Amino acid sequence: MTESSEPTEQPLDLLYSETEDDLRAAVRALLADRAGHQTLLGRIETDSPYVPGLWKSLAGDIGVAGLLVPENLGGQGASHREAAVVLEELGRAVTPLPYLTSAVVATETLLALEGESDAAAGLLTELAGGRTVAALAVPLSTAPDAELPLGATVGAVADAGAADVFLVLRADGLYAVPADEATVAPQTPLDLTRPLATVTTGAGSGARLAGPDAARAAVRRGLLAGAGLLASEQLGLAEWCLEETVRYTRERHQFNRPVGSFQALKHRMAQLWLDLVGARAAARAAADALATGSADAPLIAAVAQAYCSRVAVRAAEECVQLHGGIGMTWEHPAHLALKRAKADQIALGSTGRHQDAIAALVGLAPPG
Repeated sequence: MTESSEPTEQPLDLLYSETEDDLRAAVRALLADRAGHQTLLGRIETDSPYVPGLWKSLAGDIGVAGLLVPENLGGQGASHREAAVVLEELGRAVTPLPYLTSAVVATETLLALEGESDAAAGLLTELAGGRTVAALAVPLSTAPDAELPLGATVGAVADAGAADVFLVLRADGLYAVPADEATVAPQTPLDLTRPLATVTTGAGSGARLAGPDAARAAVRRGLLAGAGLLASEQLGLAEWCLEETVRYTRERHQFNRPVGSFQALKHRMAQLWLDLVGARAAARAAADALATGSADAPLIAAVAQAYCSRVAVRAAEECVQLHGGIGMTWEHPAHLALKRAKADQIALGSTGRHQDAIAALVGLAPPG
């Protein structure tokens, strides 16, 4: 019997390391202190939902903006696994911060170019330190395998109002355009904690980072990382919804009993817990596949998105329903979670789009 000489990939690691647990504790403590739900409810109807100074504390002081950036460029030299933990916490708190858009999507796009572009490497250093926020100028709904926009005006760009630099894809390559050379027109999003805007940039503005082929590959890499790690944000949101619902139904009494003791409600929460277990496995698998550069990363990310999107929406809907009347009010944060879950459902590709991608990647023909 001869052993195969073909290299084999390491099995996926779905567990959290001690370092990741410490990072989670630090991020959760900061968000609880500076950006609790009541703080967010007081800001979402203002011109900017972002909590002043929070990005500096999280990105600069804790250093999470540079998790994906190598140490020689000023980053932490960590991986997508650690970034996923940060996104779980941001999802739990429904925090308005440009972490997914800048520290994941834009950063991953630039990482694909840093070996061939000094300008991209310089911008990565700025992003890693949290001194600059970048946004990829594509609609939030753009899937990794979707057609990429090349026009001067792009709508539904997430966190455009917080960006200092836009990464703009044009026919001849990718450009870094300073925000003061672009026109940003705010739009009204469903999810008020992740603002959208239309971004218009003039022809010839900004500095060219890469040619057309490298630019498209880099943008698709950034979108793939964003889609894979968005599953962790959805996981964190769903976990908060279940925990808050269990807590409330323990405290709320009817007929001299906690409402959570009624069998019909217990079954709904138990089923949701089972869904969460599956979502955690899918999200961790996507983060680990991205971290290890697995050849299956596109497939695993698509599976995570298709599954976690549905779980997050269901968890948020159950949270609203099982809270009864208080869950329907503006003062309770359940609606923040529901709106974020619904917006995330189409972010970086809809569930159907990812299901089509899964079918294509595993060679399943569409039904005739």
